[in-house]
Amino acid sequence: MTRPEPLSRRTLLGAAAASAGVAALATTAGPAAAATGNVPATATAAPPASGTPASAEAAPRLVDNHAWTTYTDWRSGTAAGTRAVAGARPGLTLATPEGRTDYKDPHTGKTATWEYGRWTSPAHPLSVPATEVIASWNARTPAGTWIQVELQGTYSDGAATPWYVMGRWAAGDQDIRRTSVDGQSDGRSSIWTDTFSIDDAASGLRLVSYRLRLTLYRAPGSEASPLVWRLGAMGSDIPDRFSVPASTPGLARELTVPRYSQNIHAGQYPEYDNGGEAWCSPTSSQMIIEYWGREPSADDLSWVNPAYADPQVCHAARFTYDYQYEGCGNWPFNAAYAATYKDLQGVVTRLGSLTDLETLIAAGIPAITSQSFLKQELTGAGYGTSGHLMTVIGFTADGDVIANDPASPSDPAVRRVYQRAEWEKIWLRTKRYNATGKVVSGTGGVCYLYFPAHPTPKQRRALEAVGVR
Repeated sequence: MTRPEPLSRRTLLGAAAASAGVAALATTAGPAAAATGNVPATATAAPPASGTPASAEAAPRLVDNHAWTTYTDWRSGTAAGTRAVAGARPGLTLATPEGRTDYKDPHTGKTATWEYGRWTSPAHPLSVPATEVIASWNARTPAGTWIQVELQGTYSDGAATPWYVMGRWAAGDQDIRRTSVDGQSDGRSSIWTDTFSIDDAASGLRLVSYRLRLTLYRAPGSEASPLVWRLGAMGSDIPDRFSVPASTPGLARELTVPRYSQNIHAGQYPEYDNGGEAWCSPTSSQMIIEYWGREPSADDLSWVNPAYADPQVCHAARFTYDYQYEGCGNWPFNAAYAATYKDLQGVVTRLGSLTDLETLIAAGIPAITSQSFLKQELTGAGYGTSGHLMTVIGFTADGDVIANDPASPSDPAVRRVYQRAEWEKIWLRTKRYNATGKVVSGTGGVCYLYFPAHPTPKQRRALEAVGVR
C-alpha cells in the first residue's frame, strides 16, 4: 500500500463538487487504509436492530466507536480542575481551574491568557486494532471559553504515541479561531487534519488502545465554562479495496429532509472556503439539523446579507470553518456544530454497507456520507469530485439510494436517485483511480450521524446495530 502525497485532507474534501461538470482533481490526500489481509479475527458484527434490514450474512465489523457520555463515564477519568455534572444530559465542566496559560492564536496573531482544567479518559482498548482514529465531541462553549481535544495511543508493539491535538474548538469565532493542527507526527503515525493515521499500515503496526484528554479553557476570573456532553473516537481498520461486494436491498422508505443547494451560494463569503461552491459539508449538516426541527435564530443569522437565500447555510459554513484546514469539511467540526443545537448529538463514524444505512433510515435517522468519484462512476450526478458530502434520506423500491445532493443548481433539484451498486462502491472503497489514472484514496465508508440526545428505543437499537452508543 502506498500513501498519497503528504498533504492535508483538505485536498480530499475541501473543494468538493462545486458544480456540475467539475472533473475529479488530479491528486487527493487522506489517511491511508489498512492493507488487505489485516482484518482482525476478533472483530464481530453488531446484531441487527429488531425490525430493521439485515444482510443474509453479516460481515465482520471493522470499526470501534466508543464515547464517554454518562455521569459514571465522566467520573471514571482523571480530573484536574474539572468536575462531572449530573442531570438529564451529564457532562464535564470546569471546577477550580488547574492553572493559567497563554495561547497565541496562529490565525489572529493575538496572545491571551486562559484558565484551564483537564480531564483524561481511561484507556480504551480497541476491539479493532486500528490504522485510523477520528475523535468526536459535543459541547457548549459560551463566549470567553473553548476546548482542546487530544489523543494518545498505544501501538501494537507496546510503544506510545505522543499526545496529538485532534482539534481546538469553540462554537463561536470571537475568542479563538477553531483549528486543526498540522505537522504532528512521530515517524510512525501522523495527524491528517482531523484523522490519526498509521503511516505504513502494510507494516502491520496498529493502534491497540487510546486515551483522550480534554482541556477546558475560560477567560481568567470568568464564571463561564464549557460543558462537554460527549467525547469519543472511532477507530477502524478498513482493508485496501477498489470495490466492495454489493449488498442486497432490504428497505423502501424516504425521509422528508429539507433540501438546500450549496451552489446557489457560489461567491458568497469567500473567506469561508472560497464560498458556497465548496460548502457540501455544512449544507448537508444544515439539512439534517433542520430535519430534527432545529434551526438558527433570527439573531444568529443577523450577520448574513439579507439578500442571500437560505442564510442558515451561510451560518453553517462560518461555524464549521477550520482556519488551518481552510475549509468547512473538517468532519468532527461538523458533528460538533450540529450538537450546538438543543438536544442533538453528532458523531463521525464509518459504516460497513448500505444495509447499515437502511437500518438507520428505517429508524428515521438520515446520514451524511463522504465519497469521491469520476463523472462516469455515478450515473446522473453530472460531475466528478475528489471528495463530496451528501445526505442519504432513503431508498427506492429497487434499493437505489435517494440522496439530497447539495451540488445541485437549485434547492428543488437537490433530491437525486443514484444507482445502488455505484453508490456503494464510491462510498466504501479506500482506493480509486482519478482522472489522470493515478491511484488515490477513498474515504472507506465515512459518515456523520446526527440524532437526538435522547433517542427513541427504535432509534437507539438502530444506532447500536451500526456500532454507535
